[in-house]
Amino acid sequence: MNQQQRSILLQSSSRFPPPPGTIISNSRSIFIFFRILIQYFLAGVKFSYGTSGFRAEASLLESTVFRVGILAALRSIQTGSVIGLMITASHNEVSDNGIKVADPSGGMLTQQWEPFADAFANAPDPHFLVQLLDDFVKKENITLEGAPAAKVLLGRDTRPSGMSLVEAAKQGILSIIGASATDMGVVTTPQLHWMVRVKNKGIEASEYNYFDQLLTSFRCLLDYIPQGNSNNNVNDKLIVDGADGVGGQKLENFKPRLSYLTVDVRNYGDGVLNEGVGADYVQKEKVVPRGFGPADAGIRCASLDGDADRLVYFSVVSNSNKIDLVDGDKILSLFALFIKEQLGFLNGPEDGKANKSYQASLGVVQTAYANGASTDYLKQLGLEVVLTPTGVKYLHEKAAEFDIGIYFEANGHGTILFSDNFLSWLEIRNNELLSTSKGSDQHMAALRILAVSKLINQAVGDALSGLLLVEAILQHLGWSIHKWNELYQDLPSRQLKVKVVDRTAVITENAETVVVRPVDIQEAIDAETAKYPRGRCFIRPSGTEDVVRVYAEALTQEAADNLAHSVVKLVDKYLGFGSR
Repeated sequence: MNQQQRSILLQSSSRFPPPPGTIISNSRSIFIFFRILIQYFLAGVKFSYGTSGFRAEASLLESTVFRVGILAALRSIQTGSVIGLMITASHNEVSDNGIKVADPSGGMLTQQWEPFADAFANAPDPHFLVQLLDDFVKKENITLEGAPAAKVLLGRDTRPSGMSLVEAAKQGILSIIGASATDMGVVTTPQLHWMVRVKNKGIEASEYNYFDQLLTSFRCLLDYIPQGNSNNNVNDKLIVDGADGVGGQKLENFKPRLSYLTVDVRNYGDGVLNEGVGADYVQKEKVVPRGFGPADAGIRCASLDGDADRLVYFSVVSNSNKIDLVDGDKILSLFALFIKEQLGFLNGPEDGKANKSYQASLGVVQTAYANGASTDYLKQLGLEVVLTPTGVKYLHEKAAEFDIGIYFEANGHGTILFSDNFLSWLEIRNNELLSTSKGSDQHMAALRILAVSKLINQAVGDALSGLLLVEAILQHLGWSIHKWNELYQDLPSRQLKVKVVDRTAVITENAETVVVRPVDIQEAIDAETAKYPRGRCFIRPSGTEDVVRVYAEALTQEAADNLAHSVVKLVDKYLGFGSR
């Protein structure tokens, strides 16, 4: 950076208003900046950029959001692309908020920039902040003079704190000379990521375009259902818990266009965001969300989270507030089953024309938290199953290595990725089949896979697009939610956590399933696990607090509980406060 640019950024981060033409602000901005700076240092807050970006109690975030605005503008300049900023705390309580960056692909901020994001967010004063910027710009060879203007799209969820944080982000973005910030308003997190992805492909990126693509692809999939398939078991009514968030509002507005599906949206703004509602609550508590009851027994139900990037299904148990949960593992299994079937049709009979058949690699990606029964089921289908460390960024990165990569976490966050090479081949193959064997099994399979690639949000997990894909596949198979839930029986599991002196003392490998430090603890865990039929157990350090998380599975709930508690004792022995 030259001296003029350093001066502008220093003034932007230390006082308001800044020099003309650099940022937009108002007379209270300097007060806000120092008030928030003091607040989070007094509160002992240390920000760490992860899968969810930066999150905290909303009143502590304005200064950090301002800084992330600067970071986003720099990322846009470096990549020559549109970047996104989403203001959301997803499934967290309404008093929280957060900010995360969408990279040019629509995916998450590259991991290479995370250390800089951490250092930048925690810079103790404006001078140190500007020095960090100067060093980073040099290290990354970011040319500020004569570079294309930075372009950043901004979105927020329905939290009351969202508007002020969007303004703070705008001020940060516009502190970089020539940068522009476009406010997309209240959108779901997946919508914002989708908009960034398609904008960088030169495609119109409005909310209307998003829903139009979903609706067109959904209708196509329903039109491609073989006429002989029976769908008598599929109730056309779906009840959706909107978590009193943005996803519920969007679906309520969109549902009149879903003529093929009857949707009853509940909890779309009349209650408190994520309080007793939402995918996270339903998946963890396994009870009905607010607004559901005995009258809904047997009906297919789904639950979104606060920013609509997670999706789970459930059915209400008769005369109870309990549910039969259909989680992300079973959504993954449904998608994998359907895609595998279509690839089988697409490859067609052995006719000696090997050059017509593209042997697409199909892979399923999970973490160690995936229920062991789901992994067994997927392997029995003949699918390649790969484990990664916990975190969507690891799952997404691994899935991108396949022609078709499917990933989901049990919490309902996941998607399907298609390689450009495979889709290019598929378009050509579809045109060939259209002229030679229109309407054949091969041709219909090609059309279905193409429709899936347009319906699913390949940028990030998307509850709305995922919901429509689930509904289309259930109609295609003629399955009720109960038939779907019978794909396999989940193994009972238990998750616990143990407070430890230092979580960094735990070092794992093999996708966090094996502990290599402290020495000998893995051998002890294995010995405990061997006592239980179908036993499986692993430990991993928390990314945010000094605790170690314990996950255990076994053939019965009692056995899973006993295994988990036994391993908790081992963790306490090796790493707890009594071990000092």
